[in-house]
Amino acid sequence: MELVETTIPAVKIVRLEAFPDHRGTFTRFWNRDEWQAAGIGPFVEDNVSTSNCNVLRGLHLQTLSPQGKLVSVLSGAIYDVAVDVRLNSETLGCWVGVHLRAGDGQQLWVPPGFAHGFAVTDGPATVHYRCTTAYQSNHQAGIRWNDPNLAIDWPVRDPVLSPRDAVLPPFSGAIELRSS
Repeated sequence: MELVETTIPAVKIVRLEAFPDHRGTFTRFWNRDEWQAAGIGPFVEDNVSTSNCNVLRGLHLQTLSPQGKLVSVLSGAIYDVAVDVRLNSETLGCWVGVHLRAGDGQQLWVPPGFAHGFAVTDGPATVHYRCTTAYQSNHQAGIRWNDPNLAIDWPVRDPVLSPRDAVLPPFSGAIELRSS
């Protein structure tokens, strides 16, 4: 495993080691001791979503017990985004976007205190999230995917959204919620 810095130091690209041979490839997706030694985890919950091409999920965050997420793509491809919502952070309101594709040997570490979302660029895409805290539906919040103040350069123009994601507040609304 190799950690690659992004423009926000807390968000990391994890490059996995692959072992190819005549049968195919073996890749270790997670090892508790290695990832914890790298400051990633500990984890308590795994989730999987499958989404069609042009679906955009997010930007989501959990206000109580913020979740860190180790994101992997099992099929298809996504553009994965992390937005810093940590109130005392030098990078508050900044975002990182990373293309992840099944079989590319990469994961994205989205630490607690970040909103997370992704757009499917080659689908259907199956996405695995290994989370540091359990999902709490009554403490979910989010940020509008196309907030002009964030200016995220999504690779999809007319995304398919859930009814909830279509009416999320702007970044300023999510920050007000976090500070109350």
